[in-house]
Amino acid sequence: MLTVDAYAAPSATEPLVKTTIERRDLGPNDVLIEIAYSGICHSDIHTVRGDWGSQKYPLTVGHEIVGTVTEVGSDVSLHQVGDRVGVGCMVNSCRECENCLAGQQQYCLKGNTGTYASVDRDGTITQGGYSTHVVVVEDFVLRVPESIPFEKAAPLLCAGITTYSPLSHWNAGPGKRVAVVGLGGLGHMAVKIAHAMGAEVTVLSQTLSKKDDGLKLGADHYYATKDEATFRDLKNSFDLIINTVSAVIDLDAYLSLLALDGTMVNVGAPGQPLPLHVFTLFGNRRSFAGSGIGSIGETQEMLDFCAEHGIAPETELISADYINEAYERVLNSDVRYRFVIDASTIA
Repeated sequence: MLTVDAYAAPSATEPLVKTTIERRDLGPNDVLIEIAYSGICHSDIHTVRGDWGSQKYPLTVGHEIVGTVTEVGSDVSLHQVGDRVGVGCMVNSCRECENCLAGQQQYCLKGNTGTYASVDRDGTITQGGYSTHVVVVEDFVLRVPESIPFEKAAPLLCAGITTYSPLSHWNAGPGKRVAVVGLGGLGHMAVKIAHAMGAEVTVLSQTLSKKDDGLKLGADHYYATKDEATFRDLKNSFDLIINTVSAVIDLDAYLSLLALDGTMVNVGAPGQPLPLHVFTLFGNRRSFAGSGIGSIGETQEMLDFCAEHGIAPETELISADYINEAYERVLNSDVRYRFVIDASTIA
């Protein structure tokens, strides 16, 4: 076993602390990655604080990881020492079910192995990217194009793919009217990607405080949802709505904004149920859908797309000893738009 430095949550109510964790010995198909940067996702906070269920502690989170390959197993063919690579929200799957065989590992029927808080193949609980090193099977390691700034690349492995996947699946592009609910870590990536795809992009945010940012990121329009006129004026306006917020919202109000055969896709994951009235769906033959992350193939496609279009997240680089303060700022929506931990400060 390899002992590495990390930050972990001792419980659901205590601050994260510096500690050490164990990484498995390198297997024949494994890659050892020296982590350079790790993004802070709202999911990390939900998980360590038990919002989505009880956890086994201490727990190291983080599923937006980029780093450099430092060692490979004897049978590894996809990566070599020195490669710039990334690891996202999953590190394995059963590889045998219908969905895995279709290349949709994120929807593994037996449950994919999450990068943290998941049961690994050896029965241990996976530990995430707030650490100096990680061992991952080669098939779940992504290539990070050289043109993407390394210190900004990590959030693409969650925020990037979580928004790219539904935009791609529901065919965002020229002639499509796309609304993005919320301009946070996920939302700002949705705006950048939808704009690059050629869609007409509208941001729906609580206030107009980030309007200038939204327009600079690629939005064509920006509306405040606290203004009651917004829902009246935009009724039946959009082909696709991507809801990125991790809070309970009035689904019926947002669904009413969909045009004929429009779809609203939820990628944010609040800790409470989201109620809706089915009659809202009957109007305009609307659909309400959910989307997880993306497959390994789609994640690589997203990285290449971002490299081609010069897309990178807006980030704030922090040292590891600032993680707890960063959590509070995320909860107060006080970040534009993703915190990234410099992993060299963990050791």
